[in-house]
Amino acid sequence: MTSLLRLDQSSGPRSAGPAAGTAAAPRTEAAGRLAGIGLMTGSAAASQVGAAIAALAFPVLGPAGVVAVRQWVAAALLLVGVRPKYASFTRAQWRPVLALALIFATMNLSLYTAVQRTGLGLAVTLEFLGPLAVALGASRRARDLACALLAAVAVAVLARPQPSTDYVGIACALLAAVCWAGYILVNRVVGARVPGAQGPAAAAGLSALLYVPAGAWILATHPFVPLALGRAAVAGLLCSAVPMVADLLALRRVPARFYGVFMSVNPVFAALCGLVILRQSLGLASWLAIAAIVAANAATAAGAGRRDGAV
Repeated sequence: MTSLLRLDQSSGPRSAGPAAGTAAAPRTEAAGRLAGIGLMTGSAAASQVGAAIAALAFPVLGPAGVVAVRQWVAAALLLVGVRPKYASFTRAQWRPVLALALIFATMNLSLYTAVQRTGLGLAVTLEFLGPLAVALGASRRARDLACALLAAVAVAVLARPQPSTDYVGIACALLAAVCWAGYILVNRVVGARVPGAQGPAAAAGLSALLYVPAGAWILATHPFVPLALGRAAVAGLLCSAVPMVADLLALRRVPARFYGVFMSVNPVFAALCGLVILRQSLGLASWLAIAAIVAANAATAAGAGRRDGAV
């Protein structure tokens, strides 16, 4: 192995090094962008499958109980796998980590309350207003703005008032949207200041501690149903541990604006999971709105790819 490495380093003209590095740069950037897209897609799919499974445990544990178990499982997985070095964190690192912990605790409870009251598809669609706002705020091009507006119109169609509209549930979904916007921006800061996945892992551990009192009371006063606990635990893996790490890695490969618009696939996965797992059907107008979101996402991704290739 050593002789092969020496042969590779010594063969060929020296002048080929810079040219080869220059030629490889676009390929490296393209590979990073594709990896970011793959990470975001996997994050969205895991989140919505996990949310649908979690909803099946609501009749036994309620949203708060499911969130508590979910946070404990996610924290255990991340703390064991990452082992964040709390003692070495500086004040500049602690600030975004603490903010991320509060965002985790609030976003999960508000979203699951909305899912229970309005259904998975509508709750996640309204939550999408958070990353959409990030996309609009970061956009500087007319095409990106048009794509974001198209997605906003589609969201409005999906969230149109109905006779059975639950405004408390909608308010909870909008609170989750605000938290998701904060999650995108704060997680980017965490990724820049804290090495590896230590930031999300530390935030998950702190968020889990916030749910110890409420979670312990719920488990003590509700009947013990292993299936419900198992579903909540699976939600902790799919909705928290997997997306936390995947989003952190994705945000190191794609801009926050691109991340915000691309994650419009979440309503698509939510609607499909609601249909398949929870038997929640949607009308034609809703499916057309979802198709519009996919179109906006594809157009934005294509435009980003061309611009990156031109730089």
